[in-house]
Amino acid sequence: QVRLVESGGGLVQAGGSLRLSCATSGNIGSTNVMSWYRQAPGKQRELVASITNGGSTNYADSVKGRFTISRDNAENTVYLQMNSLKPEDTAVYYCRVDSRRPFIGDWSTYWGQGTQVTVSS
Repeated sequence: QVRLVESGGGLVQAGGSLRLSCATSGNIGSTNVMSWYRQAPGKQRELVASITNGGSTNYADSVKGRFTISRDNAENTVYLQMNSLKPEDTAVYYCRVDSRRPFIGDWSTYWGQGTQVTVSS
């Protein structure tokens, strides 16, 4: 059973920084993608950033240059360093892992419970 637990959210002033962490337990396999999504009130959940097990990254245009995603493969943990935060970054941030089963090749998706990030102006 795969479990994802996020931490690091909170209240910060505009221009400040936060670092989110997502610790995983269970077998997520060697081929996987770890991502951060966010959902603001009244809006759809959107991709913020993702990173493959090989280290390739992808960012939403709205966070490029401000957010950095990284991972510790030994600990199966993913991080999101958020700098120069803006009020529009306020949302619940969710960790997601997409894991490919070896030999069979299908993918499974797992979500964390979310952590609130609030940026005051």
